[in-house]
Amino acid sequence: MLRFYLLFIFIIITTFLVAQTYTPIDRGSFIKFTIKNLGINTIGRLSGINGSIHYNLSNPIESNFNVTIATATVNTGNSLRDEHLNKESYFNSNKFPTLSFVSKNVTINPNTHSLQLTGILTIKGVSKTISFTFTVEQQASGLLFKGSFPLNRRDFNVGSGSLILSDDLTVSVVVFANKAPTSP
Repeated sequence: MLRFYLLFIFIIITTFLVAQTYTPIDRGSFIKFTIKNLGINTIGRLSGINGSIHYNLSNPIESNFNVTIATATVNTGNSLRDEHLNKESYFNSNKFPTLSFVSKNVTINPNTHSLQLTGILTIKGVSKTISFTFTVEQQASGLLFKGSFPLNRRDFNVGSGSLILSDDLTVSVVVFANKAPTSP
């Protein structure tokens, strides 16, 4: 009987040590960008997140991310500008309705114990490798991932004809994910 209880406890413990599948939830998640437009900081957000996150709390390097964001959701607080950003020279939302990120690996900086996420970001059919530091917070109903990284819009052919828009922007990522239901 003691063996049965020990086996039962072992199974429960190992279940929590392996990667869990999480589903990003649009409510509570967003991608925010800050860019200078005519020298003034302009902030915009994208929502419409979908995908899956396999995250291992006890061994983050075994984790992976595969998420998309709907480009037509761009919101800068100015509907005319948002409409312009959905056109061909910017996000081209009709042809490219999503941007995507697929992770390649997660590493741990041994000096700071911070997590580094490297993956492929695809915008307007252009794919580039990016890498950034991120944090993970356990919450009652899931995990909250946060990170930020610099980006050059011209690398992705976004607004390439604009001379009043800065080339460089900062992207901040906040993704809330619930544990995905298990299949029977």
